[in-house]
Amino acid sequence: MSVRELVVLGTASQVPTRHRNHNGYLLRWDGEGLLFDPGEGTQRQMLRAGVAAHDINRICVTHFHGDHSLGLAGVIQRINLDQVPHRVTAHYPASGQHFFERLRYATAYRESVPLAEAPVTDDGVLARTPAYTLEAHRLSHPVESYGYRLIEPDGRRMIPALLAEHGIGGPDVGRLRREGTLNGVTLDEVSELRRGQRFAFVMDTRLCAGVRTLAEGCDLLVIESTFLDEDERLATEYGHLTAGQAGRVAREAGVRHLVLTHFSQRYPDPDEFERQARAAGFVGEVTVAADLVRVPLPKRSC
Repeated sequence: MSVRELVVLGTASQVPTRHRNHNGYLLRWDGEGLLFDPGEGTQRQMLRAGVAAHDINRICVTHFHGDHSLGLAGVIQRINLDQVPHRVTAHYPASGQHFFERLRYATAYRESVPLAEAPVTDDGVLARTPAYTLEAHRLSHPVESYGYRLIEPDGRRMIPALLAEHGIGGPDVGRLRREGTLNGVTLDEVSELRRGQRFAFVMDTRLCAGVRTLAEGCDLLVIESTFLDEDERLATEYGHLTAGQAGRVAREAGVRHLVLTHFSQRYPDPDEFERQARAAGFVGEVTVAADLVRVPLPKRSC
């Protein structure tokens, strides 16, 4: 059975706290795992969350600030120590190539696993697989930063009543799906479009076109909300979002499930982030992320 869920490994901005590790997020998408922004301590959090190095197929780094990337050294070495049997691909801003190399070779170890470096140079498609297309879009932060989006290919949903009306059943349903026509009946006549699911990961950024593009139509949007709305000036100055801004983006983009994360240690009440996202008009499901929680993708709406 396929699994699509977000495993939250860390949720703190800038510095860890007693209850929040530096960033780290693993997206399970069917048989693959995409690790986003492994901050310091990610390897330890993986152990606590039941995530193995073998679960990682791609590593996606938004930018090279320490709370989003210092865990790379440990994760890469663990991938090699555990002799992960498949190729792992790393995506990160091309301008940070020297940071990636320093982290990859921070200490001596035996390289035993192919690690493909695939730096991001511009907006657009990074990879296409049968299960998803991976895209990157530029964000607005003091250092070069990209957000990531996964889009499942659209499919077709067979309608049993229409199949029965045309006398199609059993193995013929599979033939019609594969070939597009059967005995003069077209696939369009007995099915409807099934929109592919969408996931986006938006970290350190001000409001910008890239944020809106990434969020558009997402079933699950993971987005930073470092500040509360009363500190919007600070958010803009340092290249971050507020909870209210995140809520408005999600509302305007038609997001179904909003995951708020990357919280400043200055705020004692995490529930206030949801209250401000709701005040901005977002009516879908909201998760105020906590370390080690799991968030499933919403069930298909159609």
